Amino acid sequence: MVGTGTRSETPKAVIAPHAGYIYSGRVAAAAFGAVRDQAEIVDRVVLIGPAHYVRLRGIAAPTSGAFETPLGDVPLDQEAIAAMADLPFVSEDDAPHAPEHALEVELPFLQLSLRSFALVPLVVGEARPQEVAQVLARLWGGPETLVVISSDLSHYHAYGEARRLDAQTAAIIEGGEWGALDASRACGFLPVAGLLIEAARQGLAAQRLALCNSGDTAGDRSRVVGYGAWAFHGS
Repeated sequence: MVGTGTRSETPKAVIAPHAGYIYSGRVAAAAFGAVRDQAEIVDRVVLIGPAHYVRLRGIAAPTSGAFETPLGDVPLDQEAIAAMADLPFVSEDDAPHAPEHALEVELPFLQLSLRSFALVPLVVGEARPQEVAQVLARLWGGPETLVVISSDLSHYHAYGEARRLDAQTAAIIEGGEWGALDASRACGFLPVAGLLIEAARQGLAAQRLALCNSGDTAGDRSRVVGYGAWAFHGS
């Protein structure tokens, strides 16, 4: 479902890109701008993105107590991480987190948009969308919990082809058709698909906030990466 018009309620979840700020920062800002009114409410953020660099089976949480950015430390919600210990596909593993950018680039946006919050940072490797959805169901909570899915869209196509592919992917996301997503459409397709499963169960619909590619933001249109931002509200 394509969200249209102005919504009075604030989003429960957002999808935001994770490229360098010169490329995708404008699109990410559209996602995080949508949650600024929740600064007094949200005290926990579940942040899920793909593992780009380290091969991982399942879903990994870090063992550290906080993530650090130039804006300060973000404490981790150790209680929430411990609450997933019985899920066989969830592990505590620092290796996939150490080089990963998909989560860290979202943190300054969150620090500027929210007052203070505890973080549940998860990277997804070889997993099923249903497993991501199961984690989200476990952590869903109420208005105090915001879900952030980190994903870029198509990679390294010419500008026109990227626009075509990303428009299709946007329609898939807005239609909740999680089974139509794959790695050719989004590097974080597993986290996105998991969100779509749980969003449907919770009665949420996707509202498009922004859609473009690096050819729109950084100039070169011969080999671009696509970016999109969505907010998920009650339907």
